[in-house]
Amino acid sequence: MDRTSFDRLFDMTDRTVVVTGGTRGIGLALAEGFVLAGARVVVASRKADSCEEAAAHLRALGGQAIGVPTHAGSVDDLGALVDRTVAEFGGLDVLVNNAANALAQPIGDMTTEAWTKSHDVNVRGPVFLVQKALPHLRRSEHAAVLNMVSVGAFNFAPTMSMYAAGKAAMMAFTRAMAAEFVADGIRVNAIAPGPVDTDMMRNNPQQAIDHMVGGTLVKRLATADEMVGAALLLCSDAGSYMTGTVIIVDGGGTPR
Repeated sequence: MDRTSFDRLFDMTDRTVVVTGGTRGIGLALAEGFVLAGARVVVASRKADSCEEAAAHLRALGGQAIGVPTHAGSVDDLGALVDRTVAEFGGLDVLVNNAANALAQPIGDMTTEAWTKSHDVNVRGPVFLVQKALPHLRRSEHAAVLNMVSVGAFNFAPTMSMYAAGKAAMMAFTRAMAAEFVADGIRVNAIAPGPVDTDMMRNNPQQAIDHMVGGTLVKRLATADEMVGAALLLCSDAGSYMTGTVIIVDGGGTPR
């Protein structure tokens, strides 16, 4: 390897990245990382003002960025997100499925409405967004899909079964997509974060947060920025021989 090849490993220049749930928390941190690595970034979330605020922030970092209001549970919105991305930037190279719904209900008291809402955002949305983006990913020379799952897919906790099952389903879809798309040159991987200091985490009771922190070796919450390195590895040429895998970023808490 020479200096030029080395410098290109994590370089995302001239690549277009879509990040769902990209206006706060892990999604915004990933969007910042992609912009700083040279990518054009499209952030998507439900609120139009949040989308524009995040996009303006990314542009202030020196990147090209737009925000597209999108409900991850709406298949029509997902198609519009892909269309707007391609109209604005001419293609789509990397898709990050980060939007999530953390609905929690105990088994025995689950409602069909909650089940549908959880599944639509956590499973159906990511899968159909990949389908919508597939023709454009096939045209890219650096195509990658990153599915943000969770250590909840490996562990178990009361009331969290819908969320955990959805994330486990996305791990299965990650592997299936990797196998199905390999002939098209599209790599598909996942990251399973442990407890991260985000709004979603802070919505939990402090006792639950303390329990999750206590289950890690490092005994603290991660910052959202600590997900960026793994994401850049999986979405850049640095991860060119990685597909169908899940990187666990959890402070050492998940049994292997």
